[in-house]
Amino acid sequence: MAEFLIKGGRKLKGEIEVHGAKNAALKALASSLLFSSPITVKNLPWIEDVFRMKELLEDIGVRISKAGERGLKLDARDLSGAGFRKDIARLLRASVVLTGPLLAREKKVIFPHPGGDVIGKRPIDIFLEGFRAFGAKIRARGDSYEVSAGKLKGADFTFKMISVTATETLMMAAVLAKGRTILRNAALEPEIESLANFLNKSGARIKGAGTPTIEIAGRNGKLLRGGGAFEIIPDRIDAGSFLILGAALGERIKIKKCNPSHLVALIFLLESAGVKIKSGPDWLLVSRPGKLTSVDAKTREYPGFATDLQAPFTILMTQAGGQAMIFETVFEGRLNYIEELNRMGAKITPCDPHRILVYGPTALRGREIEAPDIRAGLAFIIAALVAKGESRIKNIYQIDRGYERIEERLQKLGADIERV
Repeated sequence: MAEFLIKGGRKLKGEIEVHGAKNAALKALASSLLFSSPITVKNLPWIEDVFRMKELLEDIGVRISKAGERGLKLDARDLSGAGFRKDIARLLRASVVLTGPLLAREKKVIFPHPGGDVIGKRPIDIFLEGFRAFGAKIRARGDSYEVSAGKLKGADFTFKMISVTATETLMMAAVLAKGRTILRNAALEPEIESLANFLNKSGARIKGAGTPTIEIAGRNGKLLRGGGAFEIIPDRIDAGSFLILGAALGERIKIKKCNPSHLVALIFLLESAGVKIKSGPDWLLVSRPGKLTSVDAKTREYPGFATDLQAPFTILMTQAGGQAMIFETVFEGRLNYIEELNRMGAKITPCDPHRILVYGPTALRGREIEAPDIRAGLAFIIAALVAKGESRIKNIYQIDRGYERIEERLQKLGADIERV
């Protein structure tokens, strides 16, 4: 298995580009199931999760071909099944998003409990409750589910907890349902609004995407027709991770092809810690300040501080003066990585499963570590770049799931990192 070998302690400078958003790309590919003609998706990140989603779609009959440097053409006119390959679905949490459009189209879907990051319980009861509200019947078959419906009927459904993927899944199902659907307590992420805008251009009737209440006028089984290409928006987690890296090690790092308005909460936290940030319409400029000051951070659903940036931000707080409380409110297992950081020399004390205290500044030392998930894996890269000495990061498939050729991009900033 490949590993990253990193020698830390270098200051970084230069320019780095943000790629298309992982979480928008996966849903864009899934949306192809709603169409009676081919669609093109552009600005895709070439990451492992995108490759796995492509394999799942091809396995049920979607014909997929390259379309330019970062595009795919998807033709879902002739589907061959309503079940997913278990070996792939168990690697990919986002596989569950296929259930909505496939159920609406094929009147049945069979799928295993989805996999993905090991960051605590991620139940799918919200999805199943939504399908029941649409009139579907659900049968558990071992570790899989069979959901069937003669025709989905629009519903007034309230999410008991905010979920991005559930919002997108039920929104896509509602596009082909009969009658009107109202989704309440919906997630607000920009990826949802981007998906709705594309579907609307192709004949869907979705109002309120990006707000807590989304209203969809269903098409009663009539498929959409492909029109313009789906241009994936910039990955705000990609951009935020580089912003944190620049705050920790940057002499002067310019982050290009990003959307600063998607990072308001993170920028506020960094500026509160003393980081100087300049921004333009599609770029950010960041450098490490002479003095970093600890600040508390609490994760929240968008537009709050993103849970996906919590681990990288914790690394930064190990280099700041004072005490910072990090409060993880979204996933109960997302702080499990701190033991590895303490072995590197960090001083982090757990308060409970959701809160930690980070004391700094502390000198980190290079060591061998294993990436437990996508975001903690990227945080370990930042920690290794900050640390003195050599680090070896294992299980980097987890990092490749969300970050395209991260070592090559960081090398351009002067980082001593190689894949071995």
